[in-house]
Parts: sequence; C-alpha cells; structure tokens
Amino acid sequence: MNDAGRLTRDGWLLFATRCLRMFGYGLLSVVLVLYLIAVGFKDWEIGLLLTLSLVGDTVISLGLTTIADRLGRRRTLIVGAVLMALAGVAFVSTGNLFLLIVAATIGVISPTGNEIGPFLSIEQASLTHVVSDERRTDVFAWYNLVGSFSTAFGALTGGLIAQASEHFGLSGAAAFRPVFLVYAVIGVALMGGFALLSAAVETTKDKLNTPPRGVLGLHESRRTVFKLSLLFALDAFGGGFVIQSIIAYWFQVRYQLEPAMLGTIFLFSNLLAGVSALAAGWLARRIGLVNTMVFTHLPSNVLLILVPLMPDVYWAVGVLLLRSSISQMDVPTRQAYTMAVVRPDERSAAAGFTAVARSVGASISPLVATIFVGTAGLMSVPFFLAGGLKIVYDVLLYRAFSGSQSRDEEK
Repeated sequence: MNDAGRLTRDGWLLFATRCLRMFGYGLLSVVLVLYLIAVGFKDWEIGLLLTLSLVGDTVISLGLTTIADRLGRRRTLIVGAVLMALAGVAFVSTGNLFLLIVAATIGVISPTGNEIGPFLSIEQASLTHVVSDERRTDVFAWYNLVGSFSTAFGALTGGLIAQASEHFGLSGAAAFRPVFLVYAVIGVALMGGFALLSAAVETTKDKLNTPPRGVLGLHESRRTVFKLSLLFALDAFGGGFVIQSIIAYWFQVRYQLEPAMLGTIFLFSNLLAGVSALAAGWLARRIGLVNTMVFTHLPSNVLLILVPLMPDVYWAVGVLLLRSSISQMDVPTRQAYTMAVVRPDERSAAAGFTAVARSVGASISPLVATIFVGTAGLMSVPFFLAGGLKIVYDVLLYRAFSGSQSRDEEK
C-alpha cells in the first residue's frame, strides 16, 4: 500500500497468495487428526506427528528466513511452496506412519490452521517497507482478515469434501485423501503466484547497508526481540493445546459431530476472528499497541477456559464463537509492535525469530493435548492449560512492555 492508500501489484499478489495458502491450511485443520485416526494411529502417535510437524516447520522457517535476503525473497517463498506441495502429495500417497512423519517434518503441513513455514515473516517484512508507519497496523489487520476468511472457507470446504467423498463410495481414511490432493494443488499454485512477484519485493543493497549483524540478523534490537520471543513462545505453548485440529477432535469425541458440521463451526469461528482484527488498528491508535494486545486477549482466554464447562454442544459452540470474536485482535497489533520496536534492517530477522519462537512453543503441547482428549475424564484439560498459560503471558507482557514506546511512537 502506497501513500495514496492503495496496494501495489506486489501487495495484491502477497494478499492473494496469503488467501490461497490460508485456505489450504483451513482445509487440513478440520480433517487432519480425523484422517490420522481413520488410518489407525494411536493418540500418542498422532500427537507425535503433530509435534514433529511443528518442529520441522520451525527448523525450515528459521533456516529459510535467515537466508531469504541472500537467496532472494521470491526464491525462498517458492521453496516453501514446493515443500507444501510435496507434503500434500505424501499424505495422499501413503498411510505409513514413518513416511507421514517424515513428510510432516520436512514438508509444510499446518495442523493449527494458522501460519507456518517461512511465508509470514518474509511477507510481513515486505509489506512493512511499502506502508507508512501509521498505516501499518491497519494493513496487518486487513492482511489477517483475508487470512482468517480464507481459513474459514478452507475449513468448511475440507469438511464438505470429506463428507461428500463418502457419497462417492470412499470410506475411512480414503474419504479424507481428496483434501490432501487439493492441498498439494494449492502448493503448486503458490509457486506460480510467488514467481510473478517483481524485484521490488527483494531487499536492496542500500537497505542492507547497516551496522554489522549480530545473532541471526539482530543487533541493536536483539534484547527486545529475545524478550518478546520468550513471551510469544509462552503464548504459543498455551495455544498449542487448543489448535484447530485438536478442538475439532474434542468436539468429535465429546459430541460426535460430523466433519461437515465441524467445518461449519470453524467457518464462523474464523470469520468472526477475521472481522475482529479490523478493530485492532482503531483501538491501538487510542489505547496503544500493548494495551490492545493485553486487554483483548485476557477475556478471550477466560472464555476459552469456559468452553468445556458448558452444559451442551450449543453452549460450547456459542462460547467458542464468542471467544473467536475477540481472540485475534492481538495478532495485527503484535505484528505491528514487533515491526515498530526494531530497526528497519532488522525487520525480516525479527519477524522470523519471533515466528520461530512461537513455532517452538506450539510444537510441544499438541503431543500432550491429543492424549488428554483421547482419555476419559481428561479431555477438557487442554482448554484449562491453554487458557491459564495465556493469561500468564498477558500479565507478563503487560508488566514488561506497558511502559515502553515503539520507535514509531517516539517520533
């Protein structure tokens, strides 16, 4: 988006690839655990695969984002799209646990319905260079909105494809494989989209004419980024207990909901989350980025704890949707704050480092969460752990940064 408030051609392409990618992530988020159950895997095996997929995405993201400026941003994004396509092909081709773990670890598979891999960090850094400081939160809000909408329709489509497959004679694990085929096709389409980006998205030499770089491209802002990363990792660790795949599994176990119904629930959940993000920029201009992050996140975590305490499925879904209506308002403000407190030449590294920290935090908890959900009497524990840990994160974040100013606010 330029000074006139319009997106450039590259900006539109980045928004389009974001939509396509998040649609693919939404496809898998509803059916992934259900597919693995249909294949015959045990709860701990499913948890292991989910955890290793997030660990693998973390390693790949760290490796690619730290070399993106040297390799080229377009090339790095294309590599990520290739890995995404290959992972989809692997899940279509085999039900072998070892091969699927390898595919999930090396490829790009999203069990959370959220961003993984190197895409987000590179796109954030690119968008930051072409928007004004005062418009950054709004641009990120729209960026998250289109992503949430795409995830929502992907979740609905994934559930409908799995349900429709049964009417075409497919049953068990075979009913879910068409979803993975679509995911692979999306990876191929992303390769084409990223290839159309112009050289304007690349980091130019004058942007790299900065003081010597420290750890992973961070120097002056290193301490701030490390502190933020630890807090973001705690938040993601809590969130890992209630990733979209696990919530879908919980509703299926507790209320025996069909895939199409699960897809519908997450359609509205993601739509509400996306719309709420639009209010983040308006609110941040009035109470500040940190206050917006904390004061919208705290009540959403209380609602998360209440979901399993509801008397029936209607109340549980209602509270989940109410939580979704405010749970994502911290996302564009968190992204904007991270970009605002670091030097321009550190933005790619800061985005990558904090994204990796979140991936590391989120990679541990699904292994435990799937075991809890599959165990009678413990299936609601993931909601309590997630909500409690996220509340601790909110308190620590407020104490650490409520009195600090971003570089933009200091101007």
